[in-house]
Amino acid sequence: MSNLTTLTSALRQAGMRITPQRVAICELLAASGEHPTAAMIYEELKPRFASLSLATVYNTLDALVGLGVVNALGHAGDDKVHYDADTEPHVNLACISCSRIVDIPSEHVTHLDSEITAASGYKLLGARVLYYGLCPDCQKKQKKATRK
Repeated sequence: MSNLTTLTSALRQAGMRITPQRVAICELLAASGEHPTAAMIYEELKPRFASLSLATVYNTLDALVGLGVVNALGHAGDDKVHYDADTEPHVNLACISCSRIVDIPSEHVTHLDSEITAASGYKLLGARVLYYGLCPDCQKKQKKATRK
């Protein structure tokens, strides 16, 4: 998981000013077990920072993704990009019904990273392994709905 120092250092290296708003975005990403969208980040931080714009959130996220310290996961059945500050090898499971995304550690993903690096010579900055399906809660709701 990328920590606050990693995220802010990456922004500094990219030549971006380290503003309180950008620090707050990094803090939220580093501390979150969720996989927030830009709109979710904006809505959560806007009460603390009246001058925060959605453009600042998107620009900060784009920079962090470009630097390889945050992954953009794509949508989880909600047509919104979700972000993950955990760039360590793992699998993401996205529910196409409730749009919740959970992390599943997998030693196979770690081995795959090593295999890809050895075969390609690339310096990997991150990876996205994203599976889509229905979470257990949504499966239960679906079963209840079909019984009626």
